[in-house]
Amino acid sequence: MNERKNLRYTVIEATNEGGSTFTDAEIPLAERTLAIGVPAMAVGGMPSTAGVSYLRSAGFDSEPHPAPARQWVVMLRGVIEVTTSDGERRRFAPGDLVLAADTEGRGHTTVAVGEPPFEALFIPTAS
Repeated sequence: MNERKNLRYTVIEATNEGGSTFTDAEIPLAERTLAIGVPAMAVGGMPSTAGVSYLRSAGFDSEPHPAPARQWVVMLRGVIEVTTSDGERRRFAPGDLVLAADTEGRGHTTVAVGEPPFEALFIPTAS
């Protein structure tokens, strides 16, 4: 199997000063056969709680806000640009994975860029 050993993702975290910042992280992947007759695949866990939400927005330009809950954001369509309170900007496109964990403080801003719509899955996580 010629796949990456880890799945990279970005965390938006609250800082001790009440702001937000980006951190890079990884989910370890392991080769696993999920069903008889299906080739082995790279599998990794994304801890979550119930209540996956699908979001579509034709235009999105937010005020600074903390994440409403600690949640995974799985980009499906479109591109967003997130700016943390420390001024760093990152763009996320289909296939990108973000853990929005800045549930307190000033939070971050999010702007849809490029062709609409922006679509994503939001998956709440317990920790």
